[in-house]
Amino acid sequence: MRLTARWLWLLALVASLAVSPIRARAQAPPAASPSADAPPTIHVADGFSIELVAGPPLVERPITAAFDDAGHLYVAESSGSNDPVEQQLAEKPHRIVRLTDTDGDGRYDKRVVFADRMMFPEGTMFLDGSLYVSAPPSIWKLTDADGDGVAEQREEWFKGTLTGCANDLHGPYAGRDGWIYWCKGAFAEQVHQVNGREFRSRAAHIWRSRPDGSGLEPVMTGGMDNPVDVVFTPSGERIFSATFLESDGRRDGLAHAIYGGVYGKNHGVLDGHPRTGELMPALLLMNSAAPAGLESYESNHFGDDYRDNLFVAEFNTRKVSRQALTPAGSTFAAASSDFVWGDSVDFHPTDVLMDADGTLLVVDTGGWYKLCCPTSQLWKPDVLGGIYRVRRDDGQSVEDPRGLAIDWNQQTPAELWKLLGDARPAVRHRAARSFARQRDSAGVANFLASRPEDEPLGGNIADDCDQLIADLARTWALIQVERPAAQQLVRVLLNHPHPRVRQAALHGVSLHRDGAAAPQVFALLTDSDPAVRRTAAEASGRLADPMAIPHLLNAAAKADDRVLQHSITYALIELGDAEATSIGIVSDAPSTIAIALLALDQMPGGNLDAGYALAQLDAQNPQLSVAANWIVTHHPEWGSQLADWFRRVLATTPSDSAPRAANDNTSDRDNFSLLVKMLAALSGDANIQALIAATAQDATAPQPARLISLMAMQQAPPADAAAWSAALAAILSSDEHAFHAAALAAARRQAPQSPNDSPLHVALVELFNNPGAAASERLAAAALVAPTLPSLSAPQFAFLTGALNEDSPNTDRTAAADALAAAPLNPDQFAQLVAAIAAAGPLELNKLVGAFAKTNDAAIGRALLDALEDSPALSSLRLDLLRITLKDYDAAVTDRIAAIEALVNVDAAAQRARIEELLPAMASGDVRRGHAVFNSAKASCSACHRMGYGGGVTGPELSKIGEIRTERDLLESILFPSLSFVRSYEPMLLVTSDGRAVSGVIRNETEHEYVIATGPNEEVRLPRDIVEEVQPNTISVMPAGLDKQLTVQELADLVAFLKNAK
Repeated sequence: MRLTARWLWLLALVASLAVSPIRARAQAPPAASPSADAPPTIHVADGFSIELVAGPPLVERPITAAFDDAGHLYVAESSGSNDPVEQQLAEKPHRIVRLTDTDGDGRYDKRVVFADRMMFPEGTMFLDGSLYVSAPPSIWKLTDADGDGVAEQREEWFKGTLTGCANDLHGPYAGRDGWIYWCKGAFAEQVHQVNGREFRSRAAHIWRSRPDGSGLEPVMTGGMDNPVDVVFTPSGERIFSATFLESDGRRDGLAHAIYGGVYGKNHGVLDGHPRTGELMPALLLMNSAAPAGLESYESNHFGDDYRDNLFVAEFNTRKVSRQALTPAGSTFAAASSDFVWGDSVDFHPTDVLMDADGTLLVVDTGGWYKLCCPTSQLWKPDVLGGIYRVRRDDGQSVEDPRGLAIDWNQQTPAELWKLLGDARPAVRHRAARSFARQRDSAGVANFLASRPEDEPLGGNIADDCDQLIADLARTWALIQVERPAAQQLVRVLLNHPHPRVRQAALHGVSLHRDGAAAPQVFALLTDSDPAVRRTAAEASGRLADPMAIPHLLNAAAKADDRVLQHSITYALIELGDAEATSIGIVSDAPSTIAIALLALDQMPGGNLDAGYALAQLDAQNPQLSVAANWIVTHHPEWGSQLADWFRRVLATTPSDSAPRAANDNTSDRDNFSLLVKMLAALSGDANIQALIAATAQDATAPQPARLISLMAMQQAPPADAAAWSAALAAILSSDEHAFHAAALAAARRQAPQSPNDSPLHVALVELFNNPGAAASERLAAAALVAPTLPSLSAPQFAFLTGALNEDSPNTDRTAAADALAAAPLNPDQFAQLVAAIAAAGPLELNKLVGAFAKTNDAAIGRALLDALEDSPALSSLRLDLLRITLKDYDAAVTDRIAAIEALVNVDAAAQRARIEELLPAMASGDVRRGHAVFNSAKASCSACHRMGYGGGVTGPELSKIGEIRTERDLLESILFPSLSFVRSYEPMLLVTSDGRAVSGVIRNETEHEYVIATGPNEEVRLPRDIVEEVQPNTISVMPAGLDKQLTVQELADLVAFLKNAK
């Protein structure tokens, strides 16, 4: 209620509110409050001006915005809360405000709270008199019935899901076709009725339906976490922004949403969804930019070369980029440039939208947001953001840009048809919706019946309106009508001379599954324009006419880009006629064979014979061989038929073959990574298991072939394979040291399945006890066998504790801690381990603490707590683990846990004070010294984070981190890693039926298991059937307390190195 009173007070000030414009390249709006950082300085491209048109107190923390037909601006406004989403759902602290420019000067001066008590709003769309708002788990339809600016009617238009980061819903968005589109994020399961059948999926999707909710269906499927915004090109192509578009290390970007496409990253949530090969490509790849709002720019106010460009609000990189699209085969290429950018670390654009006059609004949400977003770890609700307007300096003004002088309620169909040829985009869009709303009137029926079939789009257009623009507007209006007479005219437009109109008409035929258009659609599969051919393929599959199959197979022969190949393949999958599709396997065209193989493999009842795919593994045509390889890796039951092929390929592996780095975008065909992947996928077959074992230990085999086999063991599911145990034992017992590291990595995956008397176990024990072996190998072996040892000898214990020295490599320290935590210890050894706790670093502290669960000796427990109080790594201590470890100790011990918790828990004020204390020293950082710190045993950054071609993969890649993080951001992340988590790296706690609690980052989950990264090079696999609970954890896998491990200078050097990573 405090917020309500506050806003009543603010509303009293509206009349006196004024915002001054600026006609230059930069502007500094007023500071929000004394506690806020310096206000942002906003820059814009040459030839343009930017001004603040709505700021505090008129609007605070705006997120997204939408215009109504009268020009009111509806803004989703955050309360500044980053509370857990379930709490926000209960409290509903956010609101929607309606802003009005009462004097027409382009700056807003009146505010009304349109809807209060909203859950976190993540999208706004005004359509047909109502505002639609996504507020997970729901999309709400809000209607102001009496025109007072307040929504009296609230209808839950769609019900979805809500997960910890609230990325379940974004949108909705109005399609040119009259349907509503929205994005579903990862990875809660949703169940819907699609085409009369149950559709169950945990994947990300773009969904669409009619405004009345009917016709619900997915457009695309994704393994990405966060699809956000969707825009539509004039011909109806869908472009969306998203995070985690798997590629060459750049994780964010834009994608062209092709019907049936699977995007993002490979993830278990994609299981069961039809695929047409590898993931669909991104249209534009960015670094960790966190692209949010999108706009497809329709005006010519900025100039003709800006029309149909995209503008992208990039939250992390603090800018709005311009993307000029050009055709590239059946899809697009994008030329990127900066358009608006800010100097302040708290300038965070979240939306961008074109006003009716062609100017561009940029929504800056300010510094409040940190939920699952680590750009700024510390909450800054007092940095309130604002809304800016961009104009072209020499741009022409538009008279009545919204057509408010038009009496819209009295327009006849013929008059609306004329307005579809108006030069003003807002007028055209409103005319289309008005025309469509009269779809069942006699007036529209008579008007459509009167249209000449040889020129259905005829009619006057404004002198300053391009004919193509008018033709497209009228085409979309006919598509929105969705009645037989209109559909008949759309069929005529399939023969339009311009390919973009043909494409738009195809989208309409496809959307409405207009079977009467089938002959024309099939003919367009050979159109001269690749995008038309692709859209015709999409429509062919949706029409469910088997007569399309020969035409699709014929078109496949000339399908020379991945996107076109996808649409043909997916159409064949949808048609589902295996017999007719199998004709393509015997084609002379490699592309047709590839597409037919993929379609048969993925369609229900396709029953692809293994021999057809195996026959193409060595094909000279890359598309065909890649398709065959992809198919084979998804059929472990074919392993026995592939053994001879693998044996031949391994025997002839080039001597210079090597593993591919994680961000090396070289084709798998050019290195041995594909062979590793294939062997691992097929390793459930006994013949493949035997081949892997034999090759791994064959001294006469090419060295790369042996490494391929060992890496396949590392990536394969744990197998009960005696041959593998024997092969690993033989390698580890030999003097072939070049293979020992790979063999130990394979043993980490396979050893838990090996009994204590197995050759592998015996070899590992011998290696642990061998003083002449490399320390790293001994420690890796010790970590594997420690749980099975009856005791630790004095030399063994001394060796393990000696490896905890801060100068030891982090992998050695981690392995030593794992061994000590798992091995049986005697009282003297526990006492000595207490001394090691006092000096332990953040990586090993929690592992060592876990060892004390094996005793309940009160004296040892007290000594442990004494050591923890003095530990320099105390801030990295997992308090939940401490409570579990000490639960069987007496009260004299457990009563002291609260005192430890008080030392570990630091409030926000203390965190901010610590950052402010250290921040000035960051200026002295040295990049070269920072590189050494990053890779040092003391900091251990490279154990979890990839930088360039080196480093671990437990945490986010940092190769370009300097582009999106300031020194303050980096310092916050290092000191307080548990304040906020990067999406896809959120820590989770999994509780099993046998009482185990496993904390880490879920790397993948399938219908059979969870794969959890628990630390550097550490992975735990849990069968789903033993996991009783999965919940968010508040403790990062990255340990806190590095400021206690590093000197201030080392910390400054590390920050300098990270800031330089661009």
